[in-house]
Amino acid sequence: MKFSRRSMAAIGIFVLLGVVVALGHWRKTQTPPPLRAAEKAVLVHVTNGGDRGPGTLREALFVVATATGPGSISIEVPKITLETALPAFVNAHGVKLLGQASGVQIDAQALGAGPVFDISAANTSIDGITIRNCPAAGILVRSVRFHLSASTIASCDVGVEVADNASDTLLERNHFLKDRLGVRFGAAGHNSAVANNEFTENKDAGLWAVRGAPDSHDDVISIHDNKFTADGIGLVAGNIGVLVEHNDFIRARDADVHLVGAGAVIRGNRINGGASMGIVAENARGAIIEGNELEGLTAYGVMVRGSSNTLVKANRLHNCGFGLAFVLGDAHGVSTAVGNTIIEPKFNGIDVIGDSPVLRHNEVLRAHAYPLHVEDFQPSNGQKVHSQPFLDANNFGNSLVAADSAPVAAQAAPR
Repeated sequence: MKFSRRSMAAIGIFVLLGVVVALGHWRKTQTPPPLRAAEKAVLVHVTNGGDRGPGTLREALFVVATATGPGSISIEVPKITLETALPAFVNAHGVKLLGQASGVQIDAQALGAGPVFDISAANTSIDGITIRNCPAAGILVRSVRFHLSASTIASCDVGVEVADNASDTLLERNHFLKDRLGVRFGAAGHNSAVANNEFTENKDAGLWAVRGAPDSHDDVISIHDNKFTADGIGLVAGNIGVLVEHNDFIRARDADVHLVGAGAVIRGNRINGGASMGIVAENARGAIIEGNELEGLTAYGVMVRGSSNTLVKANRLHNCGFGLAFVLGDAHGVSTAVGNTIIEPKFNGIDVIGDSPVLRHNEVLRAHAYPLHVEDFQPSNGQKVHSQPFLDANNFGNSLVAADSAPVAAQAAPR
């Protein structure tokens, strides 16, 4: 079969077109698509420390709010003085705010109610700034994936307020100084952490994580490697899951750690000095207090009061006023102290008042009063609450223990 010249030409043109189409498709797959308008980032420089006008922080927040891509704000002045509330962070693509000038300070003294920064958009980060004198919150977080680092929040009502709907919150390497509350969580928030921060002289508490009812989720706030110094209370946790590990608590005024409700694990922390108690579990349920070191406290190292199923395990206490106390616990959910070592308490090693905990394999050495003191509780009008602790293989040295101020045997019969 023979092809005419016209047929051959047509076939050649068809093949050539196929090659062109194939090359075009290959080039399209190898070359990234150009940035669409919605993906273009914007960088805004803050060069004016005033409250409003060109170059101010207010102007920068308006610019990034209307940007079609991620926004960055570079603060390049040493101080900003605010007179009225700022707009919220609302860029859906994320915002980064960075203090470029050394020691950038934002003075919020003139503000009324409301936070200095309202984080309403996901993927927001703030780094290297100082916020001072805010009558309300320094930062309100009500979105996901917020990151605060290398910043200071001082003399505010609340340093960082983390709302119930926030998650993936990371606070690291910050300093919370002389606030009423350094950080407050309304809920656990998935994948949230507070790490390597300093909390100093906060009036009520350094960190507050409390809600009225137990959290229905299994989320836990990781609180680790922080330093709490001279706060009213270092940490308050209630009905919010917290894992508190490897922190230093120093010279709290009321208590270093105060637990209420359910959801707390306090493990491997160091608590040192002060006229307060160390760890107080009050009306707590299922708390775990394990492997902590407590020294130089004027009052009790660990106080378990009105609580159920609380485990106090392998803690080391030395040179405290008292060691452990169990007061008016739940008879249907007894608490347990196992493997704790108490060295040279200035008064009693273990006090049991109106409670019946399990005390197993504990050691009380060189108590200045009684290694174990057991006492019934008699309310002013009501039925006496008897104390019947179960004792198993404890070491109280050669000292006598006391029940209602009368010496008793160191080992009691099982209940």
